[in-house]
Amino acid sequence: MAKRILIIDDEDHIRQVMRMTLEASNYEAGEAADGPQGLETFGDGSGWDAVLLDQKMPGMDGLETLRHLRERNPGARVIMVTAYASIELAVDAMRLGATDFVRKPMTPEILRNAVIAALAKPGPTSPPAGEPKGGAVELGPVVSRLTLNGFRLWPIACATDESHGLHRRRFMVRHPEGREQEVLVEIEPEAVDSIERAAHRRLPVGSAFWTALAERLLNSVLWNEGKVPAGGKLTIDGGRIDREAVQLAAGWDREA
Repeated sequence: MAKRILIIDDEDHIRQVMRMTLEASNYEAGEAADGPQGLETFGDGSGWDAVLLDQKMPGMDGLETLRHLRERNPGARVIMVTAYASIELAVDAMRLGATDFVRKPMTPEILRNAVIAALAKPGPTSPPAGEPKGGAVELGPVVSRLTLNGFRLWPIACATDESHGLHRRRFMVRHPEGREQEVLVEIEPEAVDSIERAAHRRLPVGSAFWTALAERLLNSVLWNEGKVPAGGKLTIDGGRIDREAVQLAAGWDREA
């Protein structure tokens, strides 16, 4: 039996393109033009295998619709779709239970990959194969396993290079097609000093704050460029310390 995908988007042509893409891949697609209509069509969720949900809609926006969908069916697989992207929006969506996050405009391949990845997951709370399980050390915040444009990532290690004063965070990134690749994020001493000057507090390089900041940077690259960084490496230096990083540091209340 064909998998059934519900498309909730206020733009007629976007719904049509997504429907045609899905039907060409042997999915059955339904449509709704706004949040309330989407909820009515969704019902208790038992008739749908996944939902493609636009974020920016008049009246009830995507996040509010997502919350209601998850209240009706906590196991609902919901892929957020938006042209107005930010890491903060992605974090909010994941906290509310979104399964994936796809950026407009998207290619048919990106859409198909996102749907395939969502359908492969038994539920939003189930860790995918290959991620750290019982006994593993959690190196970052609860929302460390974000999915953006079909990519998925999680921290796997941290280490200090004493000879160069560098601290590293290592992440595993799973590509939409399932291939995994390690990415290294180096934290330079000048970045630590910049945070101390701007936020008026010292956050040691071993603090979980730097894991969160490294993850934020990697998320941004995956989202904006749609690929892992060249050479599988990123660097946090003084130039990477922006206003959002300072605000995060100023309010950081986790243990170092």
